[in-house]
Amino acid sequence: MRLKLSECQVNSRVLNAVSELVKLLMPPDPVHGIEHVERVVRMACRIASNYETVDREVLLLSAYLHDIGRLSSPDNHAVRSASIVRHILEMLGYPKDKIEKVVDTVLSHSYSLGYAAMSTEAKILSDADKLDALGAIGLVRVLMYSGELGRDLHEVIEHIKAKLLKLPETMHTSEGKVEAERRVKIIREFLENLFRELDYSHQ
Repeated sequence: MRLKLSECQVNSRVLNAVSELVKLLMPPDPVHGIEHVERVVRMACRIASNYETVDREVLLLSAYLHDIGRLSSPDNHAVRSASIVRHILEMLGYPKDKIEKVVDTVLSHSYSLGYAAMSTEAKILSDADKLDALGAIGLVRVLMYSGELGRDLHEVIEHIKAKLLKLPETMHTSEGKVEAERRVKIIREFLENLFRELDYSHQ
């Protein structure tokens, strides 16, 4: 199911400004650039459609800005993104209480930071971001990023086993869990075929 952003039904001056800013700033990079951001936004919309009480403006602002800190460095990017988020939204005159909700949601999306997702918006964003690390697109992303980092084949496999295969158990929403199980099967099938071919190559 491909959900259009218009189906989120959010008419917001601040959201419009932020989405345009992010499109200008984020690179055309499927790993952590604007392509990834827009997929996370669409998935967040899709999951949010199952909830009546979600603050969609907070959710979408968080989705657009969750990786903005990667522009300077990938290290501790969620913390850096949260800091940048606060400055951007303050300049746009966004209410302080809602700024804190966006900041909290952005902090909660990181897999490695260990900042627990408590709000519904935070749980949705966390799931949407992790789902983009699974399935066929997840494999493309991890292989591209591993190439950038100079990982060898063994290191790539270990990363997939240590992180990606464990993501379904970290999902918060019911739709996130179902979609994660579907996507992780793609990765398991890939590994099975890879191991089979590696065995053949040693015969």
